[in-house]
Amino acid sequence: MTTLSEPTESQWKSLKFFTPEEFVCSHSGENKMNFEFLQKLDLLRLHCGFPFEITSGFRSKDHPSEVHKTHGGTHTLGIAADIKVGYGINRRTIVEKALELGFGGIGVAHGFVHVDDRKSVPVLWTY
Repeated sequence: MTTLSEPTESQWKSLKFFTPEEFVCSHSGENKMNFEFLQKLDLLRLHCGFPFEITSGFRSKDHPSEVHKTHGGTHTLGIAADIKVGYGINRRTIVEKALELGFGGIGVAHGFVHVDDRKSVPVLWTY
C-alpha cells in the first residue's frame, strides 16, 4: 500500500496555477495530493485557458462523502479534483481537454466537473 504524503513546498511552487490551500480536506484539514496528478491538473488548466476554482481536492477516508465507499474514492488517494463551472462552454472545454490529456475519470455535474487520474478502465459519468 502506498503511503500518502503532502507535496513538498518546492513542488507546490513549481505549479503555475494552484496553491496547497485549494486542496485541503474540509473535514480533516489534511492535504495529501499526488504531485503527478497536480502537474496534470496544472496542464489541464493551461490548456483550458481560463481560471479554475477547486471545490474539492483531497478528502480523508472519514470525510462524509467518502465513508460509505468500500475502498475509498479517488479523492482519498489525492488523484482527484472537482472544478467549479458556471458556463456550459467551460464545462465542455474542461471535458474535452481532460479527455485529450488522458484523465481516467470525468464526472459532469451542473456546477462542477470532477477529474481524476484513475488507472483502471476510463469512465465518464453524470451526477
